[in-house]
Amino acid sequence: MPAQLSYPGVYIEELSSGVRTITGVATSVTAFIGRALSGPVNEPVLINNYGDYERRFGGLWIDSTLSYAVQDFYLNGGSQAIIVRVALGTKPAKIAVPGTYSPMGDFLNLFASSDGAWGNTLTVTIDHNTADPTAPPHSPAGSELTNFNLVLYANGVKVEEYRNVSLSANDTRFLPRVLELSSTRITVEKDANGNWVLPAVTRPAVTPFPIQGIDGSDGSTPDTATYSGSEANKTGLYALLKTDLFNLLSIPPPTRAGNTAASVYQAALQLCALKRAFLLVDPPAEWAANAVTAVSQAVSGLPALNLSGTIARNAAIYYPRVRKPDPLRENQIDTFVPSGIIAGLISQTDTNRGVWKSPAGIDVALNGIQGLQANLNDLENGTLNQLGINCLRAFPVTGRVVWGARTLRGADQLADEYKYIAVRRTALFLEESLYRGTQWVVFEPNDESLWAQIRLNIGAFMQNLFRQGAFQGKTPKEAYLVKCDKETTTQDDINRGVVNILVAFAPLKPAEFVVIQIQQLAGQTEN
Repeated sequence: MPAQLSYPGVYIEELSSGVRTITGVATSVTAFIGRALSGPVNEPVLINNYGDYERRFGGLWIDSTLSYAVQDFYLNGGSQAIIVRVALGTKPAKIAVPGTYSPMGDFLNLFASSDGAWGNTLTVTIDHNTADPTAPPHSPAGSELTNFNLVLYANGVKVEEYRNVSLSANDTRFLPRVLELSSTRITVEKDANGNWVLPAVTRPAVTPFPIQGIDGSDGSTPDTATYSGSEANKTGLYALLKTDLFNLLSIPPPTRAGNTAASVYQAALQLCALKRAFLLVDPPAEWAANAVTAVSQAVSGLPALNLSGTIARNAAIYYPRVRKPDPLRENQIDTFVPSGIIAGLISQTDTNRGVWKSPAGIDVALNGIQGLQANLNDLENGTLNQLGINCLRAFPVTGRVVWGARTLRGADQLADEYKYIAVRRTALFLEESLYRGTQWVVFEPNDESLWAQIRLNIGAFMQNLFRQGAFQGKTPKEAYLVKCDKETTTQDDINRGVVNILVAFAPLKPAEFVVIQIQQLAGQTEN
């Protein structure tokens, strides 16, 4: 009731309904890890289209399998992606701007914003044709003697311009601060303590010709340790610990003809289990292009990956690799891994049908490719399918499609309850959504009133999914269960500050095998 009833009359009080909406999380945010032309190293960057990738990471690069995988992702319906650039032995380009009074001694060192030889294409010009320093917003008195203009070019084209800047820390147009806030390509040198390194001169000299960036290096092909990184320092694949959410993970191999190391996949699978994400595994190159030997190679190659145990529910492998034109090599046909394509198709399926729909079938066609590295027949497909290896097939009219929907626990011999990708990803979706949607419960009074609110809120969330067709069953009772009462939470649990919530669902499983029985009607008589 109102805090105080002091005068005769009518009082209005708003009461809480107890409804706290649970919102389903995204299901197809895909993380990619690999080598790129430019961009921050060991930092996860969210992008929304391939144009974002080109701007932040330099676009297609012959030495970057990552760049082709991201392009495949968006060609096949992908939406959001998180890019983690890994690098080995890279260096940022340096642009040494001479000082006014002693050009051979006092330098203002500018550096490319990220490592890579791309910075060597940058050039800078300096002039002293500054704006009127008394005009608003004005700089400190006397700045007309110290301010200058800096223009940045990339491949000879002007890309950034900073007018009336200064090297005085008290100036409103202090160059290091301006570049830090505005430039996407260059920054002023910093020392080991993170302080800007400035020359003794008041301003750089006028440059009679553009000053070229030098010493930028793309480094060498990242090794296994670079991909694995450090969990303590959050580098390599552990840079994803800095992200709030990702659902799928693709780690293209360092080279086109190479493989992602088994140890990297094993660490990535552990990370996926921690983050409730799903790992897409590319087939080893040794599985080859010969369909006759493909089955035996796959049978021997799968155990070598050592992706086993219950956490293998969070991974799936797709075979074979794909063949497609390379625009950087005059559209010559080359072989690429399929994980980027698969991630895009999963994203597209989630958008069109929901996470509970298996990302396979005649509607899940591979876009942007010319063929498959191996053309499998039904018997070869059947052998691989029983091992939990998903196949990419080419059919007349239908074209090239995904023809498998099993996790790495999908082998018939394992008889795992999370045999199918759609079932596992639905469970991960529910877990993450309920984890985020029930944070309000913490520290609430642990009694029947709280339990009733929990049942109401989770029940409303599950009912909405049921109406979308996410579960089996004709009625909510057949489709899901939400239980939170004195049976799930005993007095001992209450004393320990624990509330137990049971959420069960009846998953939709794919019609993997369609059996049509045909029989002759001959000689039947009516009774």
